[in-house]
Formats: sequence, C-alpha cells, structure tokens
Amino acid sequence: MSIPFDPKELEIVSMKPSFFGAEIPVYNYPVTVKEAVIATYQRKPIWQLTGTESGFFTPKVYPDNVARAFVFDANHMKPEEGGGKDLFGLEWEYIPAAGGSMVRPGKPFLSDANEWYEKIVWPDINSWDWEKEAKVNEGYLKPDTFNICSMLNGWFERLISLMDFEGAIMALIDEDQKNAVKDFYDKLTDLYIQICDKMMVYFPSIDGFNCHDDWGSQKETFFSPDVVEEMIVPYMRRLTDHLHSKGMICDFHSCGQILKQVPNMIKAGWDSWSGQPMNDTERAYELYGDKIIIGVLVKDLNPEAPEEELRAAARVYADKFCRPDKPSILNGGYALPNAFREELYKQSRINYSK
Repeated sequence: MSIPFDPKELEIVSMKPSFFGAEIPVYNYPVTVKEAVIATYQRKPIWQLTGTESGFFTPKVYPDNVARAFVFDANHMKPEEGGGKDLFGLEWEYIPAAGGSMVRPGKPFLSDANEWYEKIVWPDINSWDWEKEAKVNEGYLKPDTFNICSMLNGWFERLISLMDFEGAIMALIDEDQKNAVKDFYDKLTDLYIQICDKMMVYFPSIDGFNCHDDWGSQKETFFSPDVVEEMIVPYMRRLTDHLHSKGMICDFHSCGQILKQVPNMIKAGWDSWSGQPMNDTERAYELYGDKIIIGVLVKDLNPEAPEEELRAAARVYADKFCRPDKPSILNGGYALPNAFREELYKQSRINYSK
C-alpha cells in the first residue's frame, strides 16, 4: 500500500554524516530508512534512495578488511594502520597516496592456476575471535538503518591477488588453467558462504551484503561477457542464492566501464549495481532496470546553480527514474546540493505513491 506524501515530511529532524563525511539532512520520514531500503528492493519504493540510508560495515575480524585498510566498525581503525596478511596469508601493503592497499606485484604467489591445489592454505575461520568482535560492535549497527556488510576481494580480484593481473586474466581463458580456476572458485565460494553465515550469526543486524569484484578499466571491460558467464557467474550465483535464502539483499560493486556485463550481473543474482561515471547509467536503467536496480548518476549537475534550477533538475530526474514500476537508486547521493536533495525527495515521494 502506497503512503501519500505529506509536506510535513520535509522537516529536517537531524543531520548525520555520510560515508564520505558530508552532513546529510534527515527528513521527517513516514517510515524508517531501513524500511524504505527494503521497500525499494521489493520494488515497492517509498522515496528515491541516495545511498545515504545504509549503514556500512566491514568488521576487523575479517582479515581482508585489515589487509586492505578498509575497516569500518566500532574499532575505528585508521587506514594507515592497515596492510598485512589477508585471508590466504598474502601480504598487502598500504599505499598512502592511493588511500588503499595492494599486493606488491612482480612476484605472484601462483605462476599457474594449477598450483593452487598444492600451495593454497585455506583459512580456519572458526579460529577468528568472532565473539570478541561481536561484543566490540554491540550497538554499532543501528536497528532502524539498513546495515550492509561489504566483502572485498571477489572472484577475479582474489585471482589477481594470487597471480597478478596478467596471470589472472590469462588463467580465465587458458584451456590448461580454466578447470583449475573453476575448482578454486568452487571452493572459494564455499568459503565465502561460510564467512557470510558467520557474519549473520555474530552480527544479526546485517540486512544485506555488498560484494566487490572489479571487471573493467576506464574505457572497457577486462574480458568478454562470455568469459564472465562461464568463469565467474555460476559461483557468484551460488553465493547470492544462499544469501537470498537467508533474507539478505545482494548489492554488487564493480568498477570500470562494464555496461555490457550487466546481463551477467543479472544472471549472477545481484539485486543492484551502481556504476562509476564512465558508464552510461541512464542507458543501463533503460535496458535493464526492470531486472536489476540501477544506481543512476545525475548528469551535468552544477552545485552552484540557482535554487530553482536545482529543483527543476531534481524534478526532471525524478520523472525519468522514479517510476513505481521500475525503481532506481540515485548513484553518489552523498554530495547533492540541499535544494536538489529536498526536491528529489519530495518529487520521488509523489511519483512513487501513485
């Protein structure tokens, strides 16, 4: 049942910091932000999500988060404290200029994918101090916020960490290595499912998972859709099917110009994807928005424009992308001008309540 818009909703009841630090107004919403996110994923949207409604969670208990300097939890670990060994004992180095970590290239752990059977040591996740981390994070995940747990190092990214980029990309298409990659991905998927299960047990306020697996560069995808469909999609689908069976929402993060890979995201079972600016997200919405929720970027928005111009732009955006039969998410909503944000909220509430 739709909820009619009430102008009183535009009252700002508080301000909150976004993931990137900007202060975001909290309106007098008719439901909690958690309920609004869930409604959008059920394709019964209430207002246009801007990505600021979700709580981001990457707990320190997961070694990859520390290795990649990407811990966001009650430990409040600083990025410069990151680096070190990941899930498989590989050493990551924090690079201050990049604001992140990487495995130093040039000496890959595997020179051939077939070596993994003998060389990979699989982690014992039961030895991690889950109970301690659960206690540390008590109260960190808010019950009225949609809490999403982000998982770094997806299938291709994991292969890169083990083989360097050149070795990983070759292993996906080399007939002498492909079966070894598939066997590795099969066992890796088992591990990811087990880790997600632990996360859900020890952090029961998690509502969904966001998984990273970069597939492209500034200009083009790294590999053909056929390669992704054969070598990656089946393993992703096993994870998303499992998470969906637990009531979780599955969001996909993948950098690069990868518009042609969106059908594979759908086949892999992802519920949403927000592409980077080199992607034509409006085209993605037109082609695939009925099958996957697309994060649509605002084009050519001048934050210094007059207020009425900003409000007019918000109405145009809402009328194109805030359709009850085909919802979307605004991509990059942490930096919106206040006039645009308010007008978008108002117009999306009106559109979605039709």
